[in-house]
Amino acid sequence: MRSTLVLLLSTSLLSASDWPEFRGSNAQGHSDATNLPLTWSPNSHVAWKTPVAGIGWSSPVVVGTRIFLTSAVSLSGKEEATADRSLRVISLDATTGKPVWDVELFQITSPRAHRKNSHASPTPVYENGKLYVHFGHLGTACLDAATGKSIWSTQEFAYSPVHGNGSSPVLFEDLLIFSADAETDPKVIALDKTSGKTRWTFARQSEAKKKFSFCTPLIIDVNGQKQLITPGSGVVNALNPKDGTEIWRCGYDQGYSVVPRPIFAHGLIFISTGFDKPLVLAIKPDGKGDVTATHIAWSIDKAAPHDPSMVVIGDELYFTADNGILSCADAKTGQLHYSERCTGPISASPLVADGKLYLQDEKGLGVVVKPGKTFQILAKNDLGERSLASYAVIGSDLLIRTEANLYRIKK
Repeated sequence: MRSTLVLLLSTSLLSASDWPEFRGSNAQGHSDATNLPLTWSPNSHVAWKTPVAGIGWSSPVVVGTRIFLTSAVSLSGKEEATADRSLRVISLDATTGKPVWDVELFQITSPRAHRKNSHASPTPVYENGKLYVHFGHLGTACLDAATGKSIWSTQEFAYSPVHGNGSSPVLFEDLLIFSADAETDPKVIALDKTSGKTRWTFARQSEAKKKFSFCTPLIIDVNGQKQLITPGSGVVNALNPKDGTEIWRCGYDQGYSVVPRPIFAHGLIFISTGFDKPLVLAIKPDGKGDVTATHIAWSIDKAAPHDPSMVVIGDELYFTADNGILSCADAKTGQLHYSERCTGPISASPLVADGKLYLQDEKGLGVVVKPGKTFQILAKNDLGERSLASYAVIGSDLLIRTEANLYRIKK
C-alpha cells in the first residue's frame, strides 16, 4: 500500500482539486470546488483537528491525499521568541489528519521575528512528486513529497531580514524563484530546481528608504510573453522569468514591507504598496522600462491592505484592510461600490469558492460573504484560535491553520 502511494505521489500530475502553492492552483485565491461548508465551529462540521507542533504561518498545500505544512519547533520545548528552532516539514494524511512523515531540514539559532510572523511563514510549492520548501533567509530545500527524503538543500542565501521571512517561492520551467527583500541589497533569486544552484539574481532598486518586503511573485502571460510580477519596497518590477531581465517597473515612492501577492485580471495587475499608507494600484502590464507615469490605470487610497492579498470575482475587485474593512470596487475603473466592517484584524488572504468569498481573521473568525456590489454577510464562524495562515481547499472541505492546530472543515 505504501509503495503504491509513493508511486502515485512521485508520478502524478496535479488535478484541478489540488492546492499546490500559496493561494492555490491559479495562485490568486480561486477554487473550482463546490458544496463547501457555510458554517462551522470548534465542535461542529469538523472532519478532524490535528495539533501542529511549533510555530508557523505557512498555508497548507494539498496534493491528492496528502497535506504539507512547515513549522519551526523549539529545540528546548519552550516557546519563547528567541528559542533555537528546528525547521521542519510535515506530511499529513488528508483523510485522517494523522502525520505520515515529519522531517527536519535545518536547525537555527533563532533570530527575533515580528509578532505577526514566524520562522516558517512561506508556503511550500509542489510539482511532479517534489515539494519545494523555503524558509526565507534561513534555508531552501527540495524533498521527495512521498517520503520526505531531501533531494537538495541550501543555506547559501543568508541575508539580513527585518521581522523574519515571508515570501513564498514560485516555479517556472526549471527554476525555483523567490524574493529576498532584505534590510539592504534587496533582490530576486532564481535557483535551478533540480540542484538548488543559482541561475540568476535581480538587484531591486528603488527610492524607498526601508528596503525590506515579503511579497510572493506572480507569473502572468502578456501577449505571449511570460512576466514575473514581483513587488518590493518602493517599486514593482516585471521580469523575464527565464533570465531575470527587467521588462518594466512602476514606482510608488516610500511604500515598504509589501506583503500582498499581486493578482491579474481584466488585463491589469493589482497590487498594494505596503506601509505606511498603502495604495491599491491597477497597472497595465504591456509597457517597457519605467511606466510609473504612463501605465497606472487607477488607484485607491482608502482601506488598502497591508497584509491580505486581493481577489477578483467577475468585474469586482475585493480587498480587506488589516483592520477588517472589506472593500469592493470595479476592477476596470476603480469605482468603489462599498467599504464595510467585515472581520476583526486580519492578515490571511481571502478565498473564492462555491460562489462565496471566505475571509479568516487573526482571532479565528471565519466570515463568508456573498459576492456582489452590495455588502452581505452569509455567515460568521468562530474557531476561537489565533490564525494568520490563509485557507486551502481539499475536495469540498476547507483547511484552516490556527496557532496550534490544523482543521479540516466539512459541510
